[in-house]
Amino acid sequence: MTPALRVLAPGMMTTVQDLGRVGYQHLGVAASGALDPISLRAANALVGNPPGTGALEVAYLGPTVVVDADSVRLAVVGASATIEVLPDETARGGTRYASMRTIRVRRGEVVRIGSFSDGAVLYVAVEGGFAIEPVLDSVSTYIRGGFGGWQGRALAAGDRLPLRRNAASDCDEFRLEGLKLSPPARYRAILGPQSDFFSDGSIKALFDNEYTVRPESDRMGMRLVGHKLDHIRGFNIVSDAIAPGSIQVPGNGQPIVLLADRQTTGGYPKIATVISADLPALGRVRIGGKIAFQQVTIEEAQHLRRQLLNEIDKIRNRIIPLDRNEHDITAELLKYNLISGAVDAHSRA
Repeated sequence: MTPALRVLAPGMMTTVQDLGRVGYQHLGVAASGALDPISLRAANALVGNPPGTGALEVAYLGPTVVVDADSVRLAVVGASATIEVLPDETARGGTRYASMRTIRVRRGEVVRIGSFSDGAVLYVAVEGGFAIEPVLDSVSTYIRGGFGGWQGRALAAGDRLPLRRNAASDCDEFRLEGLKLSPPARYRAILGPQSDFFSDGSIKALFDNEYTVRPESDRMGMRLVGHKLDHIRGFNIVSDAIAPGSIQVPGNGQPIVLLADRQTTGGYPKIATVISADLPALGRVRIGGKIAFQQVTIEEAQHLRRQLLNEIDKIRNRIIPLDRNEHDITAELLKYNLISGAVDAHSRA
């Protein structure tokens, strides 16, 4: 039987994503790819994969999967969540693990990832990657188009994701230290390309006010609610190209930041564009989260982009062997309830 991860529960929204479908936007094909490419790259680095290897992008609530292979090594990077490995499908409790490290899981064992305590997405990379055929040079899932990833959709219970390896390599486990995933105080943006469709007051309001991420947000666009932005030349333009991070403003005056599954062209004016260095952090923002913007110049954006690329180059240098005592003792202690009860010394009988 083909080695695979068998899905018992898919989580809220779990898709296969890589670094995106590059080179086809002129044909109207969305780029897709990871909302947080930094966490994707880090998860792949931990298990020894090339940076753009397809992995699972998980939103808000993780999946539960069974290992149908001799063994698999995986790594989880991104939002904080409970990661539990159970001995089989009937077990109620298992061993808990931290993220930012590798975990070796054996045949029949179950990996369960719970709800997130912070952040919107995390990534599960497996050593060797998934045996999924690329579509237009990418395994990223584009749900609106119904192609890429696993059958062009989010995972469902009963799916078997084929693996390229039947067994994990014989090596020690590793962890990642010093990777900063905290959000910036403000998300930096450059004006345009249609900032002349807005008054000076609306441009000032965009950068002076805080916005809230609406529940209607998805991988295509982050819909915001806050101070209304008024158009002075109407809210329809001749459709033109959409860049990642474009902040378009439809007729209701509420901005939408366009993300990985954005359309390739659009007919609403775009007041500003979030810089590429801040897009990975923007992809981590949860529904209901508060965000604010800061205007920067193109030169500043280019400098920050170079800084980000420098940090990406350092990811592999941050991987260190997992302390054997840390692995053995922590994992073992988490199997047991070491406190049988508690007494309040201040209470009276």
